[in-house]
Amino acid sequence: MAYDEQMVERWISCQLADRNSPEYDELFDSFMYASDLIHDQPDDAWQFILEVLRRNNSAPILEVLSAGPLEDLLARHGDTVIDRVESEARVNPNFALLLGGVWRNRMSEEIWNRVQAVWDRRGWDGTPAA
Repeated sequence: MAYDEQMVERWISCQLADRNSPEYDELFDSFMYASDLIHDQPDDAWQFILEVLRRNNSAPILEVLSAGPLEDLLARHGDTVIDRVESEARVNPNFALLLGGVWRNRMSEEIWNRVQAVWDRRGWDGTPAA
């Protein structure tokens, strides 16, 4: 595992902190860490995202993780990660739900169609949760 496990906890705490708090400012390096992983190390970013989801799948974390790191990873490295994304969504309902919060961003039409084929949109943007 090449990502920093401490940064997973720091990223979760950062997302749950008040944006105007000293705690948020102190933990913001975890946001930049995740961004750098997505940009430079897509395999490690993929593992980071899965670990965040494993540790905390609350609504506030799902919202930020889907529209942030996961969406950015797919927009930047969709061709590299889409097979893993599809496989994970098929076996992990929490991941399929996380995927439901992703927007197209800069994904190719092919990648976007593949995302939509395996996502679970229940509970996102007014889609009924049941």
